[in-house]
Amino acid sequence: MENLAQNKSSGTGRIQEQNIDYTAIAQSKKFKSLIQAKRNFIVPMCVFFIIFYYTLPILTSYSNILNIPAIGSITWAWLYAFGQFIMTWALCMIYTRKASSFDKLADEIIEELQKRGQQ
Repeated sequence: MENLAQNKSSGTGRIQEQNIDYTAIAQSKKFKSLIQAKRNFIVPMCVFFIIFYYTLPILTSYSNILNIPAIGSITWAWLYAFGQFIMTWALCMIYTRKASSFDKLADEIIEELQKRGQQ
């Protein structure tokens, strides 16, 4: 009983009390699949971002490979740094699109909870 919490929502102007068993939600298959899907997406994206981000200072500090001119007097270091901005925007757009599927799974979990509460 200690895992139950009261939720007061005023969607239609009325206050409704609803007992929510967060432990049951956390142990449900849909919630576990949501967490697993988020982990499978977020962890590789973060690893890629960190590696891509830290490669520039490491390469410029310990080698001269990025000091080679690429276009006129513009070196590869400048192109790589510009690429980091593009990569950041791209990852943001990818995450925004993927987050909608996470939201759909979360909505399904909420609907299932509400159906169980009405029975």
